[in-house]
Amino acid sequence: MILLRLRTNRSLLLFIVLTGVLFASIPFSATTAPAAYKSAILIDYDTGQILYEENAHDPLIPASMVKLMVLFLVMEQLEAGNLHLSDQVTASEWAAKMGGQQIHLAKGETFTLQEMLDAMVIASANDAAVAVAEYLAGDVAACVDLMNTRAKALGMKNTIFANVHGLPAGRGQVDDVTTAYDIAILGRALVQSYPQVLEWTSTLSRQFPQVSEGTTYSTPFRKEIMTLVNTNNYLLRRVTGVDGLKTGYHSRAGFNVCVTAKQNDRRLIAVVMGAPSQAERNKAAKHLLNTGFTEFERIMVLQKGLTVGKPVPVVQGQKQAASLVAADNAIILVKKGDEDQIRQEIELAAPRLVAPVRQGTKVGEAVIFVGERPVTSVDLVIEEDIAKSSHS
Repeated sequence: MILLRLRTNRSLLLFIVLTGVLFASIPFSATTAPAAYKSAILIDYDTGQILYEENAHDPLIPASMVKLMVLFLVMEQLEAGNLHLSDQVTASEWAAKMGGQQIHLAKGETFTLQEMLDAMVIASANDAAVAVAEYLAGDVAACVDLMNTRAKALGMKNTIFANVHGLPAGRGQVDDVTTAYDIAILGRALVQSYPQVLEWTSTLSRQFPQVSEGTTYSTPFRKEIMTLVNTNNYLLRRVTGVDGLKTGYHSRAGFNVCVTAKQNDRRLIAVVMGAPSQAERNKAAKHLLNTGFTEFERIMVLQKGLTVGKPVPVVQGQKQAASLVAADNAIILVKKGDEDQIRQEIELAAPRLVAPVRQGTKVGEAVIFVGERPVTSVDLVIEEDIAKSSHS
C-alpha cells in the first residue's frame, strides 16, 4: 500500500466527481466537538469524505439556507444562457408582501437579476428570493417543484422544500425539511459547479441598488440607497479562508449555517443546524473548521496507474495472470497519529478472468478503511491487454 503525505502547495490535480454520496466519517475525540446544536457535519470538499458528523441525518428546518437551492437553479440557467445578470426583474405583489429579512420591495419595482441575487445571497432578503424565483420559474410553486427535483438528482434524499425563502410556515403550510448531510451535499455541488458564487457569498457588504458613488437612485418607489450586510459576516471576518455560503434562522429552526473555508490547498464545508443562538452557531462552525484544518492531514493511499494487490488468474490467455492497477488516486484525510489504522480491502467481481481481457477493464475495487470505517474506494482495472491463447 502506498502512503504519501500531501503537503501544501502540491502539484496534484484531482478529478472531482459531482456526487450526492459522501464517505464515512472519522470522528473527533469525544471532548473535541461542542454540542450546542441539534445537528452538524464537516466534510472535505475535494474527496467528499466526512470528517465529523453528529445527528447529520436528522430532519430539521433549514430556514434561509433553502436560498442556496434557488441560487443553484439560477446558476444553471445563467450557464445555459437562458438568464443573464443584466435581466430586469420586477417585483410582484406577492414578493412585496414577504416579511422577515427584506429589501422592502414595492409591487412593480424593477432591478437587475444581479442586484436581486445580491440581496438574496448577501443579505438573505426574502422578497428578493421570491422575485428571483418567480422570474426563474414563472411562479413560486413551479420553482419549489424545480428545487425538489434538483434535490433528488443531487442525492438529497431527506429534503423536501416547501418555499423559496425559508420563512416559518403559516397556517395551512408546511416547513421546509432537510438534514445537515443533505445541505453539505448541496453546498459542495454548488461550489463545484459554480465557484463564482463565492464572490457573492464572501461579500461583507454592498450597496443596493448598485449605483455610482455619490449619486442618488430614484424610482417611483425608492429614494435612497441601502447597504446589504452579509448575514455570515462573523465567520467571514473571524475564520481564515471563509468565503461562503449561507446562514439561516427563524424561531422554530434555530440558528443554522452552511459555511466553507479554504486554507492553503484544502477546502472544507461545515454545516451546523439548530443552534440556540447566533453565537453558539458561529462558535460551533468555527471550531469544526479549525479542527478540520489542524487535526487532519491528507494522505495518498493509492496512486493512479500503480499495481494494487496480487495478479488475477486468467483462463485461456497468452498470460496466466493479469496485473491490476488503480484507476485513480485514492486520497483520504486522517487524524494525525492515526496513519497506522489505514488499510485496504480488495473486492473482485470474479476470482479469475477469461481471455481475452482488455486494458482498462474494471474488475473490482480497493476499499480504503481507517480502522473499521470505509472512507473511500477506487476502481481496479486491467493493466494491459491479454489475448486469448492459440492453444485454448
